[in-house]
Amino acid sequence: MRRYLRIVGLCLACGFCSLLYAFSQLAVSLEEGAGGGGGKPQAGAASWLAGGGRGAAGGADSAGPAAHPGRSDRCKDFSLCYWNPYWMLPSDVCGMNCLWEAALRYNLKIQPVERMHLAVVACGERLEETITMLKSALIFSIKPLQFHIFAEDQLHDSFKGTLDSWSFLQTFNYSLYPITFPSENAVEWKKLFKPCASQRLFLPLILKEVDSLLYVDTDILFLRPVDDIWSLLKKFNSTQIAAMAPEHEEPRIGWYNRFARHPYYGKTGVNSGVMLMNMTRMRRKYFKNDMTTVRLRWGDILMPLLKKYKLNITWGDQDLLNIIFFHNPESLFVFPCQWNYRPDHCIYGSNCQEAEEEGIFILHGNRGVYHDDKQPAFRAIYEALRNCSFEDDNIRSLLKPLELELQKTVHTYCGKIYKIFIKQLAKSLRDRFDRPPKER
Repeated sequence: MRRYLRIVGLCLACGFCSLLYAFSQLAVSLEEGAGGGGGKPQAGAASWLAGGGRGAAGGADSAGPAAHPGRSDRCKDFSLCYWNPYWMLPSDVCGMNCLWEAALRYNLKIQPVERMHLAVVACGERLEETITMLKSALIFSIKPLQFHIFAEDQLHDSFKGTLDSWSFLQTFNYSLYPITFPSENAVEWKKLFKPCASQRLFLPLILKEVDSLLYVDTDILFLRPVDDIWSLLKKFNSTQIAAMAPEHEEPRIGWYNRFARHPYYGKTGVNSGVMLMNMTRMRRKYFKNDMTTVRLRWGDILMPLLKKYKLNITWGDQDLLNIIFFHNPESLFVFPCQWNYRPDHCIYGSNCQEAEEEGIFILHGNRGVYHDDKQPAFRAIYEALRNCSFEDDNIRSLLKPLELELQKTVHTYCGKIYKIFIKQLAKSLRDRFDRPPKER
């Protein structure tokens, strides 16, 4: 009896395999008839991973058989999968290793790479500063960057020419925007503090499709990857919508606590030159304020604030941000001074403890110190990065001549602690060249 059962089982197995083979041959014949390509298919197992798959065919940029003469239409050196339904495979793959292909189809899908969004506003004579800032961001960062550049019309061609010349890096995209303010108050907003500076207040309303954004002033230099400050978004609690550094560490030299005629955040206020934002939360939040008992959304609070305080504010949009977060302190994440290191942190003696311990992460050369001799340590860093190119050898050799220049600045308070200017920079350079070449 057992012998008969074995024979019946063997016959059923053979019949099942024959049936699968017949269906496979039928499918292959249909493929060849539809594709019109004869001969042995060329190897191309990963083509659908790079940009194929369902929905990829068609359009000017599709890499189908018309773009690659001689390539079989869909079968890439694989026969029909016997263990998964054919229609469950990618549209341009019919393979024989079904388990492997199923893994590719379901478990190893290529996920879109997260881009870090960086915004800057440039007006007047700020082209060179902005280009140097963007260069510093690209030299050290790991993940791709999306630049959002708001600039006066006459600067657009210069930005485009320079950024297009960097396209070989393949690590960034950029978008250029005109300076845009609400039409009914455009002149008033544009003249607030410095030309165009208040543009940053309207970024959540203009970049509606952007979830999170790092805004920086033009006089910023990154001395470590943008990835690191971007990662602070994950440290936000459920109520926090933005992050900034304190305006001062030492209250005795603080501006807000001594001179401000309006509310400000914390003990010494905050500086908005480096501002990390969860703009989705900013657009959704209703803000407490001192103008009405009704909470207002971001787009509704700005103009009433300006009207109330315009005769009392000195630093323009930064003062308005201080007022907003004074009334909504739970919404602000405060990061240490090393993420926004300014001359005030060393001009009267060192007062940024985090920078003394770990070095400067982001350098902020406000008050024009990159372009005069008042703070030569800041100027030395700026000129080194301005003159640096993207070649590995050039970047590798950045540190030693820079240190020699910084040693010439020890007659100033900032120069006396010049090592904190290159401590993090040296680490960033080491990390860059420890990474595989494709990740640089």
